[in-house]
Amino acid sequence: MTHLSGRIRRQFDRSAAGLYDQNAAVQRYMTVQLVQLIRDELQPPPHSRLARIPANHQPVLEIGCGTGLLTERLAALLPPGGEMTAADLSPAMLEAAKNRLDARSGRSDRGSAAPRESSATASASPEFPDTRPDSVRFLQADIEKWAADAPASSYGLIASSACFQWFTRPVQTLFHLRRLLKPGGKLMFATFGPATFTELHRSFDKAYRSMEVPPQRHGLSFHGGDQWTDMLRQAGFGEIRTTRLVRTEYFPNVALFLKSVKALGASTTNALQVPGLSPRRLFGGMFEHYEKDFGTQGRIPVTYELLLIRAT
Repeated sequence: MTHLSGRIRRQFDRSAAGLYDQNAAVQRYMTVQLVQLIRDELQPPPHSRLARIPANHQPVLEIGCGTGLLTERLAALLPPGGEMTAADLSPAMLEAAKNRLDARSGRSDRGSAAPRESSATASASPEFPDTRPDSVRFLQADIEKWAADAPASSYGLIASSACFQWFTRPVQTLFHLRRLLKPGGKLMFATFGPATFTELHRSFDKAYRSMEVPPQRHGLSFHGGDQWTDMLRQAGFGEIRTTRLVRTEYFPNVALFLKSVKALGASTTNALQVPGLSPRRLFGGMFEHYEKDFGTQGRIPVTYELLLIRAT
């Protein structure tokens, strides 16, 4: 495990303990959009809502299952006898996903440390009447390493939501994922685009410049749709389609927005501390610019660019 993957695992282990699901509004939205895309791909409207994953698109591999937001929806699309593997780097996330599926089937473990929100939501919602938790195998793995050694032509569908932005070797990993697909198999994933957190990055930029310091990027740098298309082609995929969505969420203030980002385990940054510039002063300046330039009616907006990508 690399230093970065170890740090990411620790972040998500911490956020799995309930805070992730409480702050995952955009991730839930991404998941719903991706599942609709998968349904439409398998069986075009008006029948897509009744679609099951056909035999030639099984078994299914989910990458970065997290607390199971996508897992439960994919499991509900499995026909009798269908099989699926849900993989994640974080053991705590895998445990939360298992608990989510068990709660959906009425087999919740009372002694579990599963997030209250995910269990309560699961047992109350009629959206997934047939989740088939016994059809899902959970795998703890760094997918970028694991995929290199996994058997070729093993999966008919590889799906993922809010995970691919963490890849450190995207072209190499996409090449291995293509090798894992059966002939005619599909890779379908949702990830964040570069316009995500536009307001935050502009505010940091202004804060740095006002202090006469060269600006640095805070947080991950996201690839755009054209970049993903180029990388997928380099990896050997032929037909690629991208759908771009823009969603705006609102928070009472910048502090609560950053707290939400941290709760999701997504606070990794490569920005270096500048000698003579304290983090408190930098963030204070950023807060001021964010509230002044974007705040309205007692709240601040947060832009998310979402990319839904299908490749064969």
